[in-house]
Amino acid sequence: MSSNPPHVIVLIGPTASGKTDLAIEIADYFKTHIHNIDSRQIYKSMDIGTAKPSKRQQKKIKHFLLDISEPIYPINVKQFQKIAQESIQKEINKNHLPFLVGGSGLYMNSITKGFFVPDVPPQNNLRGQLEELGQTKCWELLKNCDPISTKKINFADRVRTIRALEVFYVTGKPLSTQKAQKPPNWRILELGLDRDNLKNRILQRTRNMYSFGIIEETKQLISKYGSDLPILETIGYREVKQVLNNKLTIEEAIELTTTKTIQFAKRQKTWFRNKNNPVWLNNKNLLKDAIIKIESFLG
Repeated sequence: MSSNPPHVIVLIGPTASGKTDLAIEIADYFKTHIHNIDSRQIYKSMDIGTAKPSKRQQKKIKHFLLDISEPIYPINVKQFQKIAQESIQKEINKNHLPFLVGGSGLYMNSITKGFFVPDVPPQNNLRGQLEELGQTKCWELLKNCDPISTKKINFADRVRTIRALEVFYVTGKPLSTQKAQKPPNWRILELGLDRDNLKNRILQRTRNMYSFGIIEETKQLISKYGSDLPILETIGYREVKQVLNNKLTIEEAIELTTTKTIQFAKRQKTWFRNKNNPVWLNNKNLLKDAIIKIESFLG
């Protein structure tokens, strides 16, 4: 093998932007495989609600890091970072071109930028107590114990605020003092995918999920793992649970899921622009533009 740093291709973008379909075309053109970097597609039995690549797509292009755990056994960022980097290194050792695809910015950057992630599992009781306090009170607590983190975390970001407090209470050390970077020795091309019609795409995908059977999938997950399964509180599944409990009609659930997903996509785009700064693809001919950029990168 060459002593030069290996080339790695990354495709990121908000949910429902069409990453899967485009990635299949890119992988087919360059005769390579795909590494999934999506925090929910790593779980088995969660196909429709996570818009996992279809069996046909998986048959056409080999995918890594799909279905690696039962939903009852959550995988945190640190664990995923280790699994993914080992899988990618195997591809590099075979002189294959690693191709990473996903919308989970934190998971992606833990791999490509080598973020050190504190090995603190979710503390469900603590999280519940913090959520009851409310975001304003949690923010004040964080300002007292970890003021540096409050300069990096948006005031409205409840999830990251609670995570920072969780790390502090478990380890006794501020999260800001535990983060470091050790990027892998890779040459990385980050491609970004965004769409002007993203809101319509999100609505259509949400409708498709109901047409394809997300209600039955959620019933099966509840039957197998119980209704308290934490990952069933994520967008899509949470609203289906409300349908099953007669708290929402299907149309209301579709509308609410669409709204929540649009809000989530907005946060993803903000993350990618602030934390990644990818080369954004031209929407007029995505595949052609991606091929040109990748071939130029590979030299």
